[in-house]
Amino acid sequence: MTAFRKLLFLALFLTFDLIMFGAFVRITDAGLGCPDWPGCYGRASPLGALAEIRAEVAVRPDGPVTVFKAWIEMLHRYVASGLGLLIIVLAVMATRLRRAAQAGVSGAARGSRGVDGTHGTGVAPARGPGVALAWFTLFWVILQGVFGAWTVTLKLKPLVVTAHLLGGMVLFALLLAQAARVASHAPLAMPEGRQTALRRWATLALAVLFVQIALGGWVSTNYATLVCQDFPLCQGSAWPPMDFAAGFELWRRLGVTGSGEALPFPALTAIHYTHRLFAYVVFAVVGVLAWRIGAIEGLQRIGRWLLAVLALQLLTGLTNIFLDWPLVAAVAHTGGATALLGLLLVLRFRVTP
Repeated sequence: MTAFRKLLFLALFLTFDLIMFGAFVRITDAGLGCPDWPGCYGRASPLGALAEIRAEVAVRPDGPVTVFKAWIEMLHRYVASGLGLLIIVLAVMATRLRRAAQAGVSGAARGSRGVDGTHGTGVAPARGPGVALAWFTLFWVILQGVFGAWTVTLKLKPLVVTAHLLGGMVLFALLLAQAARVASHAPLAMPEGRQTALRRWATLALAVLFVQIALGGWVSTNYATLVCQDFPLCQGSAWPPMDFAAGFELWRRLGVTGSGEALPFPALTAIHYTHRLFAYVVFAVVGVLAWRIGAIEGLQRIGRWLLAVLALQLLTGLTNIFLDWPLVAAVAHTGGATALLGLLLVLRFRVTP
């Protein structure tokens, strides 16, 4: 079980890294650095495709293909491939651990102490790995690979790129769910009714955060970050001119409407300002939740971390607006959203009997 846990937390780290790395790929406009998939001009690395890359640069010096962008894109694919192999190993290990437990192989070693030797210590014993969950996680990472391919072959369609981001968040959640199954923790000393109320709040917070992450992905994939460079107003107005129909037309190419016309500026404004307005909802819901758990033994640390990450999100969001979307702040903003998701999931698992 110890080896399984270590590999599981490595997979969580790589997933978190890939989500932030994906933001780096988008911000550096490297998504088409290698315009085919899975290789780079059919080669295993940009080193073998230098002639093709240089030929493309000669034709389009300001185009999406450069040696630097090719390496960014391929490094992202290499890490993703490594994560996929690791998830295969985890699925196989989960199956073997379940079979060993069913056969009673580890029963004598555990004796009367429970699965992790925590019996009688006031700590809830860990459950075994969820086999179905592990194999579904493997299915999901394969699906993520498919969306990664579509991201390139469909030339960065905003809907596909946003779905790829959300898929990464779901993968992170699936791995956290596996980690929750094999973790030991002290039971919460609170009435069942209060736990039920907290579960509902945590579920609501997760729902509004997921919507906000989708809106943030839509802002990023449509390159709408800099259309409002003031705060709290946008373009000097509390309600600037916005075209929601064009902005939230889902199936279209990057930068154009479904009919092929250039995406109007009010559409980009609608994309940006919707994300900003919904951020107030997220801050209210998550902030109230953090305040409610601040005095509960066993949950205080989660509450403090939620408030800290909310503050980070505000800081990086404002930095994106006032400092022309610097690379570090933009990547950190994506990382903060992922951290919020992880904290809320941990809270949701903790208040589930």
